[in-house]
Amino acid sequence: MHRIALPERGTFEAWRDAARTLAGHDIPPEAVEWTLGDAGAGLFGSDPLPPGPGHPPAVPRAFLDLAETVILHRDPEAPALLYQALTGLQRRPRLLADAADPLVRRLRLLEKSVRRDIHKMRAFVRFRELPSAGARRRFAAWFEPEHRIVEANAGFFTRRFADMDWAIHTPDLSALWTDGALSFAPGAPRPDLPDDAAEELWATYFANIFNPARIKLGSMRLHMPRKYWKNMPETAQIPAMLAAAEGRVQAMAAAAATESPARAAAITARYRAAMPRAPERIGSLEEARAACALCTRCGLCETATQAVFGEGPAQAALMLVGEQPGDHEDLQGRPFVGPAGQVLDAAMAEAGVARDRVWLTNAVKHFKFVPRGKRRLHQRPDQHEVSHCRWWLDLERELVRPRLTVALGATAALALTGSGADLTRRRGQVEQTLAGPVLPSWHPSAILRQPDRDRAAIMRRDLVEDLALALSLAAAPAGG
Repeated sequence: MHRIALPERGTFEAWRDAARTLAGHDIPPEAVEWTLGDAGAGLFGSDPLPPGPGHPPAVPRAFLDLAETVILHRDPEAPALLYQALTGLQRRPRLLADAADPLVRRLRLLEKSVRRDIHKMRAFVRFRELPSAGARRRFAAWFEPEHRIVEANAGFFTRRFADMDWAIHTPDLSALWTDGALSFAPGAPRPDLPDDAAEELWATYFANIFNPARIKLGSMRLHMPRKYWKNMPETAQIPAMLAAAEGRVQAMAAAAATESPARAAAITARYRAAMPRAPERIGSLEEARAACALCTRCGLCETATQAVFGEGPAQAALMLVGEQPGDHEDLQGRPFVGPAGQVLDAAMAEAGVARDRVWLTNAVKHFKFVPRGKRRLHQRPDQHEVSHCRWWLDLERELVRPRLTVALGATAALALTGSGADLTRRRGQVEQTLAGPVLPSWHPSAILRQPDRDRAAIMRRDLVEDLALALSLAAAPAGG
């Protein structure tokens, strides 16, 4: 019997090294006993680990992530369960994908419990300020985790509170951050921490954001279990807030807005009458452009800077349709003027297609994005938005009457043909629609986002070939 004693700190690394050696020598799970800390030598001692690494086991990265979390669980069987999974992966490489497997299911439950405890520690640790003689402020907190997560969670607190000294004490282990250096100390009983003036301010804030009309006690206990309440100053407010909730709801109802006065309807009617409206009939591209600027067919108009209508000669034989405007297009009000437009311009030049001889537009006329700080990141329009904007695209095709339309990307292909089939099998082949032939190809932005440089070069070559084919088909004599 091999008896492996894992340390309280660095538990995962110790388990990983021992498990790798044991599995490398085909030691079965039933021949290994795992313990945590100094649990004695056992009745019959322990066999030494086999010399050398043996043949190292192969495991997916997902298993290492799982093991790094599960090993923190207080269940004494956690190390043995992980070793069973490690040996099982050598016979069944896709073991972790089998959610019905009892071992996998149990490990996932242990993982979920640890991750939840990590989250609760980050949410419910409450620091109190301590006297300090130096330039850095000092704080301390007491927390009682369910599992051995202090070491794994310490990095979160060092990043978030790097500019102050702090200590988080728990019954098992204490994490200390002093002058920018992290250290650990043995666990201890709850320290006698001084009162903190900031706690009163925090409790006042907590009471004022409480909504008495949305009390859900079950949900509150789920996300803020009562076992954490004794260490959280704001929870002392909860009984009083719950007791006064009904009265506060009645007061809110009494203070609610009444019906609008009769004059409001007349004011609203005058306001709407003064708003610019699109003409009922559109007979030219100029009228269509002006009408599109007032489009409110979907919610994208509420966040975009402006609608971006197509541009080019009114009777262009070739039309190129992309997905939607990007950040540059949204600001300038013109299609294909950003990075994707530069890729398209280069491809058109190589294919012999003059930009001023084609009609350039998009399937969706407003920029859909997700804000990330000062940046606006492209977000693919959904089928609802594509469907609402198809009216404008159909109008452009009706007014321009191109002999051939190139669909740049899957969204454009869907809008032009109604088919969302895989673009890989469709590009470079003409598809017939009621509004005329369509040639699907790659969108320039897909080439820009392609991480594989060789694949990106192939896609760019495909785009050039498709544009050259489109030019020849659009220039061919009618009926030819």
